[in-house]
Amino acid sequence: MFNPTREQVRQFFFDAWRKYRQGAPLEGLETVAVEVALMHPEYHEVLDQPERYIDRQYTPEEGQMNPFLHMSLHVAIAEQLSIDQPPGIRAEFERLVRARGDRHEALHDVLECLGEIVWRAQRDRTPPDGEAYLECLRRR
Repeated sequence: MFNPTREQVRQFFFDAWRKYRQGAPLEGLETVAVEVALMHPEYHEVLDQPERYIDRQYTPEEGQMNPFLHMSLHVAIAEQLSIDQPPGIRAEFERLVRARGDRHEALHDVLECLGEIVWRAQRDRTPPDGEAYLECLRRR
């Protein structure tokens, strides 16, 4: 299983963004990463300054979401939707898009549920619960 360090994840986003800005071809998940970044113009300044943000600490006390965590969750959701894993997530997502009338809002609903499920799994030292994930989405 691939388990990148914090710096590797950040470097991945910086590199994908740099390639996009330079008009260089993107490979694999870089395309998804750039699509996510383009949905979040508030993170463009961060992505344009890797030397300033590669080691930045993001704490809850700052009241600011870690942009790399946020974008990583978006990338994970894109992968989940592409393979419908857990089974049924694609249908729940499409329902949320119709209900919200906005794809990005629906993605943020999924992101909140994913964050909750990952937090529970870490807290309980168990695998993420796919059914609880889908149930969280159904409540939205």
